[in-house]
Amino acid sequence: MSSNQALLQRIYSGRRAELKRQILGEALACFLEQGIETTTIEHVRDRAETSVGAIYHHFKNKDGLVAALYFAALQDQFAKRADALTQAQSLQEGIQAILCSYIDWVEAYPDFAGFLYAAGFSMRKETLQAELKQHNLQRNSALLDWLTAQPDWHLIEHLPKELMMSLVLGATENYCRAWLSHKVKTPPSHYKQQFTQAAWQTLCMDINPCSH
Repeated sequence: MSSNQALLQRIYSGRRAELKRQILGEALACFLEQGIETTTIEHVRDRAETSVGAIYHHFKNKDGLVAALYFAALQDQFAKRADALTQAQSLQEGIQAILCSYIDWVEAYPDFAGFLYAAGFSMRKETLQAELKQHNLQRNSALLDWLTAQPDWHLIEHLPKELMMSLVLGATENYCRAWLSHKVKTPPSHYKQQFTQAAWQTLCMDINPCSH
């Protein structure tokens, strides 16, 4: 089983979801090879060897396919992060867990990671905004609950909450994007220590003292 199918199997489990997984797997391949805007339902139908009616039944339209893949990737990425956070015993270890789990996920699922970056514009459509906002609220709320429960939360509580994840993941996301597009060859996992140290120092740069 490919890594893409393994991810879809976790999100859409069971024999009854087999066709749905097949359609999504082939849609992902089409989107990555041909581009999201230029891919048609007919392209996905031919590649998945199914009918247009079956695709519409499960996903309504192409936007539904994009959304299903996007939210499957986010859900799987968040689950990996949540698992990593269960091992963290301090705020600094939590920041490290967030970054390392993100890097590990990108390297394990490069097709889905590349799709997340590529699909950002498509997800801005009005028909998808409400669902995307709800997903983000749920994920961010769970993460914030964990962060604020740490005894050293006071180290970063001065930061605007909407800024935190940009400070934590900004450099790492930028490098992962470059790696996925083959602009750099060294995998992001090679620089885990540098990314985690830089993120922690950035979060704490306005206060003194801050442990390193």
